[in-house]
Amino acid sequence: MDLLVKAVTLVDSASSLAGQVVDLLLKDGKIKQIAPNIEADNVPVVTEPGLHCSIGWFDLIAFCGEPGYEHRETLENFTRAAAYGGFTEVACLPNLHPITQTRAAVEYFRYKAGQGIVKVHPIAAVTQDLDGKDLTEILDLKAAGAIAFSDGTDALQAEDAVVKALEYLKLFGGVLINRPENRKIANGGHMHEGVASTRLGLKGVPAIAEEMQVARDLQLLKYNGGRLHLTQLSTAAAVDAVRQAKQEGLQVTCDVAAHQCAFTDETLVPFDANYKVSPPFRSETDKRALLAALQDGTIDTIVSAHLPWNEEGKELEFDLAEAGIIGLQTAFSVANETMAPQLDWQGIVEKLTVGSRKVVDLPVPELQEGASANLTFFHPTKTWTFQEQVNASAAKNSPFLGRQLQGCVWGTYVNGQLTRNPAYPTQA
Repeated sequence: MDLLVKAVTLVDSASSLAGQVVDLLLKDGKIKQIAPNIEADNVPVVTEPGLHCSIGWFDLIAFCGEPGYEHRETLENFTRAAAYGGFTEVACLPNLHPITQTRAAVEYFRYKAGQGIVKVHPIAAVTQDLDGKDLTEILDLKAAGAIAFSDGTDALQAEDAVVKALEYLKLFGGVLINRPENRKIANGGHMHEGVASTRLGLKGVPAIAEEMQVARDLQLLKYNGGRLHLTQLSTAAAVDAVRQAKQEGLQVTCDVAAHQCAFTDETLVPFDANYKVSPPFRSETDKRALLAALQDGTIDTIVSAHLPWNEEGKELEFDLAEAGIIGLQTAFSVANETMAPQLDWQGIVEKLTVGSRKVVDLPVPELQEGASANLTFFHPTKTWTFQEQVNASAAKNSPFLGRQLQGCVWGTYVNGQLTRNPAYPTQA
């Protein structure tokens, strides 16, 4: 649809118009005109006070559910939740059924969601059947449209698998995404290992379970070369190791989940499974280290880490419940509240737009006349409440349901389609 947005503030570090309040005319899926005062006939007009516009946000790490796990999340629910959360593009983890490890599985997303309200990009499995052993047909998957390679929620445990993957991906400059967790050391823990876990009588996940894998992967990267992305870091030593590796010139990037700094092991609600995530909420020291790493650029981007579970997976005792929360609709708002003042909302938008795309070499959309319109509209300070009636996900495993949050998405515009966020507070 065509659209005229009046008096919108542009947010784009690459544009000379950044910070200016202008009118935007969108026609035929493109940015037709940017000017101080535009008049257009027979075009819907938006006049929302305080509205900001950036290039569309891109989420690097999310679980879709379809195909195979539609009882947890369908592709329709997934893309609508993403759009309501301000994302115009999302990368989908390969842990599906069938696993995203064939050309047909990769092409499924291109045909199913290529021209929808959100562009869904497949991350292909790096090992067959996600078993951490033999590599998939990486070149064929790349040709089919896979943007990166990972075993997703299954962390690579074997050193030889990491080395082989890095070596093979060097053929075309591809990136290996790995979640750093030593499963033997984590040993089925349920929360951060510390005073709080001892007091609650819950088995803890020691920080070293992450830190050993980060150190190992970085050592293998230094030995072999290639490109590595470490996802959902949570500890001080982990980000310190990445910072040092970057200073040494290694091609490593990393991210943090938007919710990671919202709580610590001391502030989560005891025994409420909605607070059970992996990696777990860590200590106050770890939280401060993550914030410092966001501020100095060690952490390249922020991810939703969207992981829906049905009631059978979450409405259980804490030690029996699955780990993970839905995050697509709340990622920006939660980051906006919990990462300030070390990272302001402009910095968050930069990481969600440019930072995330650089990791996987996706083209960065342009906010200029004549460009395809791939846009997110939001209000950085408006408060809203994440309620069940506006939750687009098929799941509801979130500690933020019922909470008032600051920073609200108004809508997205991509593929010529406008998607309004029903949670955006309307004018009285």
